[in-house]
Amino acid sequence: MVCWGRRWAAVGVVVIMLVLPLVASAAPARPRARDVGIVTGVFKPGQYNAITDVKGVKVGHTALIEGEGKLVPGQGPVRTGVTAIIPHEGNLFQEKVPAAAFVLNAFGKSTGLQQVNELGTLEVPIVLTNTLNVPLVADAVIEWSLKQNPEIGIRTGTVNPVVGEVNDGFLNDIQGRHVRKEDVFQALENAHSGPVEEGAVGAGTGSSCMGWKGGIGTASRVLPAELGGYTVGVLVQTNFDGVLTVGGAPVGRELGRYSFSKYFPYSLPEPQDPGGSVMVVVATDAPLDQRQLERVAKRVGLGLARTGFYSSNGSGDFFIAFSTAQRIPHSSGLTIKSEVVSNDSMSALFLATVEATEEAVLNSLLKATTVVGRDGNTRDAIDIKELLQVLKKYNALDWDKKLPPWGNGQK
Repeated sequence: MVCWGRRWAAVGVVVIMLVLPLVASAAPARPRARDVGIVTGVFKPGQYNAITDVKGVKVGHTALIEGEGKLVPGQGPVRTGVTAIIPHEGNLFQEKVPAAAFVLNAFGKSTGLQQVNELGTLEVPIVLTNTLNVPLVADAVIEWSLKQNPEIGIRTGTVNPVVGEVNDGFLNDIQGRHVRKEDVFQALENAHSGPVEEGAVGAGTGSSCMGWKGGIGTASRVLPAELGGYTVGVLVQTNFDGVLTVGGAPVGRELGRYSFSKYFPYSLPEPQDPGGSVMVVVATDAPLDQRQLERVAKRVGLGLARTGFYSSNGSGDFFIAFSTAQRIPHSSGLTIKSEVVSNDSMSALFLATVEATEEAVLNSLLKATTVVGRDGNTRDAIDIKELLQVLKKYNALDWDKKLPPWGNGQK
């Protein structure tokens, strides 16, 4: 896999270099959950099983990887990055989308969510990064918006940057705040539709999940035509503690990695740096307003809980949902007409959100590769062979072939 490397300044010119990990060419690509028979839920995924299955949505990453060995605060080693989610190809400030946010546990530094809930719209790409880089990334998003809309702050109102974060300080020199505006611009400019890179990429480069390497994960669900035929896509940035559970199987307990294990009367390794955070972005083409999107965002927590997440004291758990079904003009008349899904038809969207969130977390774990960071701190990738052994033991594989509605019904 190719990772975007660090910047090198020479004579005032910023150069982006490609860094090829030494083992990249030899190591086979890691699978997604469905590739190895881990199938969650009853609704089917979209073409890419990604947030980009919602038409118009694009995702871009910039990963920053430099140095090794002892931490020198402000210098490195660097294991961090940026992930950008763009709702549509147009000018977002001029053509906003309905949006809402929900905060499950507010131990975090995300910015811009208050205005999203107050006005019910999103007017910028959503950008994810690490905790201490939020102000710098927000500044870059503002500059990006000003270039597209030079009238901001002069002939019209200001812009509301939306930036989410997790603390990647276990692997990364977080004090260095190494993400710069060029890195944000690169993620925005390189954002694309289609398959989404997952694992230790972009804003997930330095994150951890339930004792293993976490990162970026995504999944989607498509409702049957009788339920509207809508698509729900989810993208997660996993950096949280918990007891990993896959299809009901107690994977974390079987493999000896779970929260508070040191307090039990037997010897098991305790994952370092408990706590963390999770950022989740939900996109849908269902016509929903702010109130309904907030209801959708609330269901994210249920999908996370299916994987063993419990929202610890120090976990910043922020969920953002938006709809691409309508574009709301920046300058509008006295009234705006809109058509939304009826409340009685929301339940299928709720379940789709839960299912896609659960699978996105699993994809973030399975696709992540081992990362060695500052001071030699290491987050190893979950061992696929060990994982599958546990799942076979608990008959938690290939449910799409064994169970209704898609299998033959044999247990």
